[in-house]
Amino acid sequence: MRDYAPRPYQTPARDFFAAVPRGNLFADPGLGKTVIMLSVIEALQLEDVLIVAPWLAVREVWAKEPQKWAQFAHLNVVPIIGEPSTREQLLRFLPRICAVNYEQLIWLYRTIPEDQWPFRCVIFDESTRLAGYRLRKATRRSNSLAQHAFLSLDSPRPAVERWINLSGTPNANGYDKLWGPQWFVDGGHALGRSYEAMISRWFYASAVQKGLYRQKKLLPGAEAEIIARMRPTTHTIRAKDYFDIKDPIERTLEIELPATARAQYNSMQRKFYAEIEEGKVSAVNCGVKSGKLRQFASGAVYYEENRYGVVHDERLAALESIVEERSGYNLFVVYQFLHELDMIKKRFKRAVEIHAPDAIAMWNRGEIPLLLAHPKSAGHAIDLQHGGHVIVYYSPISDQELYQQMLDRLGPVRQLQAGYDRPVYIDHIVARNTVDDRVTTPMRVQRKSLMEAFLDDMAQEGA
Repeated sequence: MRDYAPRPYQTPARDFFAAVPRGNLFADPGLGKTVIMLSVIEALQLEDVLIVAPWLAVREVWAKEPQKWAQFAHLNVVPIIGEPSTREQLLRFLPRICAVNYEQLIWLYRTIPEDQWPFRCVIFDESTRLAGYRLRKATRRSNSLAQHAFLSLDSPRPAVERWINLSGTPNANGYDKLWGPQWFVDGGHALGRSYEAMISRWFYASAVQKGLYRQKKLLPGAEAEIIARMRPTTHTIRAKDYFDIKDPIERTLEIELPATARAQYNSMQRKFYAEIEEGKVSAVNCGVKSGKLRQFASGAVYYEENRYGVVHDERLAALESIVEERSGYNLFVVYQFLHELDMIKKRFKRAVEIHAPDAIAMWNRGEIPLLLAHPKSAGHAIDLQHGGHVIVYYSPISDQELYQQMLDRLGPVRQLQAGYDRPVYIDHIVARNTVDDRVTTPMRVQRKSLMEAFLDDMAQEGA
């Protein structure tokens, strides 16, 4: 636990929401939206707070973030997840700060009597999930939550006194997707009381092309007008304003092995064998054991040649969280094992292997949302910077060269060479208290210290 020393951009964000009770925080991923919200809760001594976020974020981020900081350790964020009986018990003795995942919103709405809604502050993480509100295909979750966003559109007192939307990619899928989240902020004051009102005011339908639907396009001057209307209730933080664009912005998403997988991992670690549903897994020496441990941490383990058994899907859930948070960004995903490739492709139907026909060209045209690559087969001499600037290390890479080569496919130098003024983001998925720790920590330390020292010495020698 350490003292919270706010970064230069975090205090202004806190002050903004102290003055503006209902608004949006648009900040690039990795800039600390969670801790900013904790500082708002603490500064204003907010009670009856409801946080809505992806399931993994509820469990691994919101519930654990306060314990990282001495100033916020007393802010116990209680996840309302699990079996219905457990959730109902928690609601009987309502915690100061509750956190639920999107899927529980309908249950929450049905469980709490309409006239007894207890939450006076709602923080909606990844607010692009509200984009479908009041559309023909509106989500039941956002519709149920909207029942309490305002007593009525004409009511002087909202049922929820404070509402804060969090997003890193608010308009990644178009400016029209701003209407839903903004309605929860102001009831339609900025962008129109209905979605149709927004569309009729600022958009026109493009000409129909053969085989294509008509697309909504902004009218001249519409972008500036929409921004001006949202600005009084929106605080924006851009990474490039505070970070050297040449340095990647890194973060680690830690996962916890479920109890069964942890027991299997411990058995392999201590006894050189473990039992999985498909049979017995054994290791003949320490080298083989290390590989098996990495497989257990990854999510599946080979018990026969080319045959594996799945032991957990926590890493897939972490990747799903990244996909949600970085909505609108194409992700370059680096995997280690063939079972990882299989599992990713089963979960994400639009994921494409880098060796698929025309995959690199399609990626660089922005047509592939998840590009999958193995470092030994795609780590050299490939230009990928045109397709994106986010790399996800699905599991740690132990080889320094391969790690750096994969990063360099779309890294800062290539971004600058291609004329892109944008940061490179790196997400590491790491299984806590496993061999992942021994791989990841040295890699992140050595990447700058050893390589830069070597290049510095070479330059001096050459001079």
